[in-house]
Amino acid sequence: MLSAQFLITALIVVLIPGTGVLYTLALGLGQGRRAAVAAAFGCTIGIVPHLLAATLGLAAVLHTSALLFNLVKFAGVGYLLWLAYGALRSGGALAVSATRTADPGWIIARRGALINILNPKLSIFFLALLPPFLSGDAATATAEMVLMGAVFMAMTFVVFAVYGVFAASVRDLILGSERAMAWMNRSFAAVFAALATRLALERA
Repeated sequence: MLSAQFLITALIVVLIPGTGVLYTLALGLGQGRRAAVAAAFGCTIGIVPHLLAATLGLAAVLHTSALLFNLVKFAGVGYLLWLAYGALRSGGALAVSATRTADPGWIIARRGALINILNPKLSIFFLALLPPFLSGDAATATAEMVLMGAVFMAMTFVVFAVYGVFAASVRDLILGSERAMAWMNRSFAAVFAALATRLALERA
């Protein structure tokens, strides 16, 4: 049985806007509702490796291995910078444009998954988040971790999708103004560049 404390904590964590939320918002504004839902799905799937790492104890290995941590981290930094550049160029992953054709859902989902997969801090985060809510029974610890992870993923998808669908609902207002679209593209580029810088400064 999941505790109310875990459910409240998980919901608060999911509601706080992070890289995945920003990606989903960008896709909602730039490509519409279906793209936003695909982005939310991809970001949710990207959590799976980190939950598995926390459940199997691999997150502790990542935490203690500076080389492995930095390899994943700088791959993530490069990817976020690529997304930032994509917000500025026509047809880029995050570009908001009135003439933009929506990308296939699987491509949008793959990009979203990579955002989370290439963030090594997530494994360490789950290693710190989940164990305090275990019942203390070693025989059921793995099952409890899996259940909490599944609930966290479900919350992530629902909340991200709501963010994205809301963004899609105001999309027409943005697309009606060249100035607004230019401002949004520069803003997304700046934010993702800032996120890349923050990730680069992270330590295991």
